[in-house]
Amino acid sequence: MLPISTTVNKYIEQLKAEIAPLRQQLIDHRVYAAVKTIEDLNIFMEHHIYAVWDFMSLLKSLQRNLTCVNVPWVPVGNPQTRYLINEIVLGEESDVDEHGQRTSHFELYIRAMQQAGSSTTAISALVANIKSGMPVEECLEQDGVPEASAAFVKNTFSVVTSGNVALQAAVFTFGREDLIPGMFISFVNELNKSTDNKLSTLKYYLERHIEVDGDHHSHLGFEMTAELCGTDDAKWAAATVAVKQALEHRIQLWNAIADAIAI
Repeated sequence: MLPISTTVNKYIEQLKAEIAPLRQQLIDHRVYAAVKTIEDLNIFMEHHIYAVWDFMSLLKSLQRNLTCVNVPWVPVGNPQTRYLINEIVLGEESDVDEHGQRTSHFELYIRAMQQAGSSTTAISALVANIKSGMPVEECLEQDGVPEASAAFVKNTFSVVTSGNVALQAAVFTFGREDLIPGMFISFVNELNKSTDNKLSTLKYYLERHIEVDGDHHSHLGFEMTAELCGTDDAKWAAATVAVKQALEHRIQLWNAIADAIAI
């Protein structure tokens, strides 16, 4: 990894400071304390899976914009940035499951849902509709897609379709951290023990997500965003606004999940 210049690092630290209150709201969110049973956890997963899915669309949009995915191939952009995004894609799209088999984090989460007894009908229908060529907006209007999850995905796709690769990189790096507190992971571990390992795949997913998407991927993201925004004040200002919007939509999604559990 390359060191980030002192000048650019100041922009990163300023962005972090701007979004710190929103990040803290997510870390301290009431949704984590609301999940007390496996039924509550199923509600959580049935909403959250859409954020797991659209994360990959944001990532692949970055790969499309920062590397060459056309034939015939030609070199595109900065080689260091190409390396950064391709390494992240490798970890997200072709990771290993608890048995050492290759899988994406999305497919791993689906397996975790099935093991825990969550319904995957709506998300499976969405994927099938996407494969058939249905526009994303129409897919999100189909039966079973939670309203808050649909709103979250729509915000993500507004960034994806913006064509602004600097915004995409910033939202990916600073706006899409799961920010799941340790106490929630501890709860999943304990609930897994009391449910005859019905959450073993989710437990692995959470642990693997932290391991793969932790400091290493964060630094890769910082490098990528720094390369794309440089020392352009306007780009960093726009990036900050987009990241805040992404975090606010995550808070709204968490609010909706907590409300659904309380019903």
